[in-house]
Amino acid sequence: MNLGAPSALYPRLWGLIERAQARAAAALPPLGLVYPCDALAMQAADAIARQRVARPVLIGPRKDMERAAELAGVDMSAFECVYTHAPEPAAAAALAVQGVHEGRLTALMKGALHTDELMSAVVSRDHGLRTEARISHAFLFDLPRYHKLLALADCVVNISPDLKTKRDVLGNAVALLQALEIAEPKVAIVSAVESVNPAIPATLDAQELVALSRAGLWPGAQVEGPFGFDNAFSSKAAAIKGMNSQIAGDADLMLMPDLNAGNMLYKSFVYVGGGECAGLVLGAKVPIVLTSRADSLLARIASVALATLARRTH
Repeated sequence: MNLGAPSALYPRLWGLIERAQARAAAALPPLGLVYPCDALAMQAADAIARQRVARPVLIGPRKDMERAAELAGVDMSAFECVYTHAPEPAAAAALAVQGVHEGRLTALMKGALHTDELMSAVVSRDHGLRTEARISHAFLFDLPRYHKLLALADCVVNISPDLKTKRDVLGNAVALLQALEIAEPKVAIVSAVESVNPAIPATLDAQELVALSRAGLWPGAQVEGPFGFDNAFSSKAAAIKGMNSQIAGDADLMLMPDLNAGNMLYKSFVYVGGGECAGLVLGAKVPIVLTSRADSLLARIASVALATLARRTH
């Protein structure tokens, strides 16, 4: 499948891919592609291998994977395959997690199984991939009307995060940005309004997170908030409202108040704003790429590239 010209759309995402290619040049990191039992997953495996950002290891039932490879026109013999004895996706997820524990896989990617089928194996208290960090998710967007990559967290995993959860989500996302050599990431805590209002709990959380940052919880990060989305995204909007901020219009990360707001903004960035993104689950022993059937092939490749670049944060 055609990914398009690297020099045309989304040059910042292509920059991530090129950095991952350079990092993986000496030895391609093994990526466990879990239950790649449809044509989309097999096409992604082929593109990942061709772009040389990782080495896909296909994990699932042999007959179903062979059928998917045939539909996709992909030569499955070109890949390392780990076959499950049971046809259910849960068996593939368990085998993938085992591969991480045994040191044979350095990242995972969701194939043609439901997110909860993969994540239930990841978060299992007995055999999963939990660490001391809370599991969260971050997107990295290449937007036509923004001057650099912009991260959003959390738009996928944590539904109604309290202050403690937001603290962990912010920490995971800052660590990711610092792994991408953004030593002093600028973080905007986003709410409906830019002033502290006791009737809007997210603004109180923003106030506390700024205080934690000033106390040194996230060395190097600059954290301000609360921001309305308009004045986080636009320095002009912030100036009109009389805000004096080093982050307005120049944020590297927007911390969202909850999943409803985050998920709607992420989809607006893609479907209305014409953006493209890479995304990762953070806080597990290895980076995890969660894909949607609606994701473009470029988004899948860029997410794997992000996993390759993020490995030292885990």
